[in-house]
Amino acid sequence: MPTGDQRMPDAFLAWQKFAHEADHFPVGGIVNGGTLRDLAEAEVAAYDAPSPHDMYKAGPRALPSLVPTSPDDPASDDNRRAWQALQTFDRPVLTAFSDKDPVTAGGEAVFHKLVPGSNGQSHATVADAGHFLQEDAPDRLAALIDEFVHATS
Repeated sequence: MPTGDQRMPDAFLAWQKFAHEADHFPVGGIVNGGTLRDLAEAEVAAYDAPSPHDMYKAGPRALPSLVPTSPDDPASDDNRRAWQALQTFDRPVLTAFSDKDPVTAGGEAVFHKLVPGSNGQSHATVADAGHFLQEDAPDRLAALIDEFVHATS
């Protein structure tokens, strides 16, 4: 949850610019580009299905612009308040990040530092996975979540 107080990775800024300026916005192709494996044609089509025409892509196009990249962004204060609440959250929190995502790389460190519930948990960095961890390593991600739920129930 960026607040705009830190510089965003160049990969994210490029993604924000692309979403705003691109003439063609192939949602399934974008998801495929964020994975390390090639999605099957049917998987790409499934991501494209909710927005079959550009007139239905306003939501996906707007999503990157909703992430604060400057301290005076309208969403910055909401994210700051969310971080304040998380700093008091002492229930178990698990982070599972991928090792090859240029956008979220290192993002787990702030959770581990600021969120009390993350202390002592079996956090994971999933090897050989990109931004869409659920696509690159679904079995590993499901196992991590299952292990976490069983260990903290």
